[in-house]
Amino acid sequence: MNLEEKIQNAETRIFKVVFPKIANHHETMFGGAIMEQMVETAFITATRFARKAFVIKACDHTEFRNPVPESSLVEFIGKIKSIGNTSLKVSVEVFSEEMYAERRELCVLGEFSLVAIGEDRKAVKILD
Repeated sequence: MNLEEKIQNAETRIFKVVFPKIANHHETMFGGAIMEQMVETAFITATRFARKAFVIKACDHTEFRNPVPESSLVEFIGKIKSIGNTSLKVSVEVFSEEMYAERRELCVLGEFSLVAIGEDRKAVKILD
């Protein structure tokens, strides 16, 4: 498999329902719950790409554009953006969808840096 195919195959899509237990007093998904799922999506994307252990180095950018309403479906999409020697960047987009209507909206964008580590927890090369 070539590098472009590996990048495409690593794309990760996770769906959740915004139940009241992860909503705030505005009846929208807690920002912290969104961030937690974004980090997990980034981690899964990196792992699927390299099949190595990763740690999060940085949340390089997060932009909350629209709230994610309670009782909506929410999709987290992770994509490999760039690959370095021992680290890579993953972008995560968050979309909300109404459960019973054909309405979909981009709500949050984020970019995360992750570092591949070995058993000694030191950085290792991503591409062998």
